[in-house]
Amino acid sequence: MKYYNYDIVFQEIPDEVSLAVNITNCPNHCEECHSKHLWDDIGAPLTEESLDALTAKYKNLITCVCLMGGDGDANTVANLLRHVQQHSKLKTAWYSGRTAVPERLDCFNYLKLGPYIPQKGGLKSKNTNQRLYKVANNQLEDITARFWRDEEIKG
Repeated sequence: MKYYNYDIVFQEIPDEVSLAVNITNCPNHCEECHSKHLWDDIGAPLTEESLDALTAKYKNLITCVCLMGGDGDANTVANLLRHVQQHSKLKTAWYSGRTAVPERLDCFNYLKLGPYIPQKGGLKSKNTNQRLYKVANNQLEDITARFWRDEEIKG
């Protein structure tokens, strides 16, 4: 598994400051994908060691590690996030374009499922097919509505 880049983000996981790592070689090829460069097998290997280096670098800034993609190798995603849980107090999240719930939920605190469908919109759309779940005790709590706003701020 390889990653292209990463960033510190505030909107992907509610109430968390996340290190979002963009995984390459995406098999989903969603229509109107905003990151088509991630379809290619490019980037640096994402290993326990490289992930440890990233989390150590930002340990005082982040509360969560979020892998963005990796749908072609769900076992490696699970193993890497389990490693994060075992070696830090950081929460873990996976943004996946898959529709099926993974067999192993114990390595996730958050799980986003569903491909991007332009007509339905992303997580901010009330019509979205995508769902963000909070995971606790192998149970999924749908928290997608946390992204929805009834009114736009007028100013």
